[in-house]
Amino acid sequence: MKQDIFDIMASRLDDENSEVIILDQTSLPNEVRYKRHKTKESVWEAINHLEVRGAPAIGIAAAYGLYIAIKGSCAKNYEEFYKEFSEAKDFLSTARPTAVNLFWALDRMEKCLKENCDKSLEEIKRLLRNEAEKIRFEDEEVCRQIGENALSLLNPGMGLLTHCNAGTIATAKYGTALAPIYIGHEKGYAFKVFADETRPLLQGARLTAWELQEAGVDVTLICDNMASIVMKNGWIDAVLVGCDRVAANGDSANKIGTSGVAILAKEYGIPFYVHAPLSTIDMKTLTGKDIEIELRRGEEIYESWYCEPMAPKGIKTYNPAFDVTDAQYITAIITEKGIAYPPYEDSLKKMFE
Repeated sequence: MKQDIFDIMASRLDDENSEVIILDQTSLPNEVRYKRHKTKESVWEAINHLEVRGAPAIGIAAAYGLYIAIKGSCAKNYEEFYKEFSEAKDFLSTARPTAVNLFWALDRMEKCLKENCDKSLEEIKRLLRNEAEKIRFEDEEVCRQIGENALSLLNPGMGLLTHCNAGTIATAKYGTALAPIYIGHEKGYAFKVFADETRPLLQGARLTAWELQEAGVDVTLICDNMASIVMKNGWIDAVLVGCDRVAANGDSANKIGTSGVAILAKEYGIPFYVHAPLSTIDMKTLTGKDIEIELRRGEEIYESWYCEPMAPKGIKTYNPAFDVTDAQYITAIITEKGIAYPPYEDSLKKMFE
């Protein structure tokens, strides 16, 4: 390995200085740079501006941000404290709309608060800090287990295609879709990985290709519109992707372009695997039609990552951050509790029993 990629964390808590330390993923691959955030507003901006991204990593950062927001509270009683907490929680929840882990982590922090309402405010603050840390450490183990479960479906020497970044910097460690690649690499599986560039924000090029290359994995970068030809060439044996929200029927929202890859994979008879922690499965959302898709500013399409604009001034744009892959194109959904197969209405429900 060029370096231990697992030493590079998406976010961590510096409790002594009341700061959330976040890896600025917008600076990658050219610079590994961390930023320190002292306020809920600063953490909100880090999430919204994609300094931290990836559903699990967003949830972890939000939990840390919520703790930092109320750590210095001067509330005199529980009611005042809860009001401050709720205001901070509601504010952080507006950072991005699609990734369910953001809301899951914030709700988990609120549950911790309510369950300890009879304790002193200082004790509640300590427990909230511990809960935020638990969210991070539990995610590491969840990702490891997802990787082990996914690896049971793969064979040494396989060609794998992935889209966007579902790696260690999108989670606490290992990643979701990249977890079986990392674990397989440790076991000598010698996978050959193809990474879509993932326009317009290039997470595949800037993040996945960088992560895997640093870890010593055989990785080849391709443009998004090259996925079909590498499949047709017989170079892809499975497609591995993460997700930001899974509906109860198995429809899965992931970075824009994922649904097209899934349709291609079905055409070429290639299994398409979605890797999802249970925290990303939203049983309250019945189908993909109910998932809110984040729309981002159009300048990301033609100005970000370019020295000069790559489109005429004033051009109309449409820039959804995610799309929804219909369940019919998904071979299996891999969780830390096991592997779900169609019909997902039944298999996903059993995961929570």
